[in-house]
Amino acid sequence: MSPSTFFRIYFIALPVFFAIDLFWLGLVAKHFYKKQIGHLMTDQINWAAAVVFYLLFIGGLVIFAIYPAFEKSSRSYAIIYGALFGLMTYATYDLTNMATLKNWPLTMVIVDIAWGIVLSTVVSLVSYLIAVRVLQ
Repeated sequence: MSPSTFFRIYFIALPVFFAIDLFWLGLVAKHFYKKQIGHLMTDQINWAAAVVFYLLFIGGLVIFAIYPAFEKSSRSYAIIYGALFGLMTYATYDLTNMATLKNWPLTMVIVDIAWGIVLSTVVSLVSYLIAVRVLQ
């Protein structure tokens, strides 16, 4: 894995991820999350934790889906492994919460895991397509 190619792909994926996830969180699902887990949500976002999460998550997408897809010149690899990464990561979060927190809603689990799959798939595919055009 070439570090320079990794970072170039990373900085392609970064704004793609933010644009899509902020659209979801800020507009589409804002009221859904408040309805489902509003009693657990803070008024003040811990931005340091949020930034670290985003940086790590995007790194995972690049390592496990986007970079290998780029190396293999495989759009289907980006789609399949992006989807699997989203499934595994979001399921880990939601199912752990369901197992350990009182009243973690099943609807939340289903919608959030589905969102993780969609988000990771779209980010992986779009980032791959941009990387192929820009870096090859």
